[in-house]
Amino acid sequence: MLVIPAIDILGGRCVRLWQGDFQQSTTYSDDPASLSVDFERAGAQRVHVVDLDAARTTGDNRAVIEALIAKSSLHVQVAGGIRSEEQVADWLAAGATAVVMGTTAVRDPALLAYCADRHGGQVLAALDIRNGKPAVSGWVEIETADVGDLITRWNELPLAGVILTSTERDGTLAGPDLETLRRVHALCKLPIQYSGGISSLEDMRLVRDADAAAVILGRSLYEGKISLEEALTL
Repeated sequence: MLVIPAIDILGGRCVRLWQGDFQQSTTYSDDPASLSVDFERAGAQRVHVVDLDAARTTGDNRAVIEALIAKSSLHVQVAGGIRSEEQVADWLAAGATAVVMGTTAVRDPALLAYCADRHGGQVLAALDIRNGKPAVSGWVEIETADVGDLITRWNELPLAGVILTSTERDGTLAGPDLETLRRVHALCKLPIQYSGGISSLEDMRLVRDADAAAVILGRSLYEGKISLEEALTL
């Protein structure tokens, strides 16, 4: 199981939100690029970078993320507000290893398929779950689309994988949503990266044993619940 640190960027700073609530944010660094260097030194291979401003269409942190990409040799997967093939191509040209499409993956399956075909193995679909349904547009809107139908379509595409986030656990350190992870895993043929609620090495073991291909860590790293070195050793 790959261990992927997360860097969520809001207004140029690294923050963590509580259950995706923009009114409940904690700032951990004014220099996201330096965090990527720290993660690389600790042994990480990949980092998950989210542009929260772009996700809710209130701005973007492109310059900050480009500096982050340039500062380390980590593989960077970029998420947040990527809703066109031009944006996918621009991020890959800027040095991103992969891009993540969430709102588009749910609302515009034809565009997701086009991007996946054009950039095989470099596009991930984000499945952000709230109350059993997909959350989109920075998690501020809930779609009625059936999760099983979405995954069935995604299984047929040359995607790099699916990022599954339990939004109700995200930033809470309340433990992983194993029920949802197992349900999605039973349907999904693609590698799954799990995010949400991880607070301990034992939580990581549970996610690993549920056959996740990767786990994304955020608040647990920033608040010292887990050291990245220990996580990578596990």
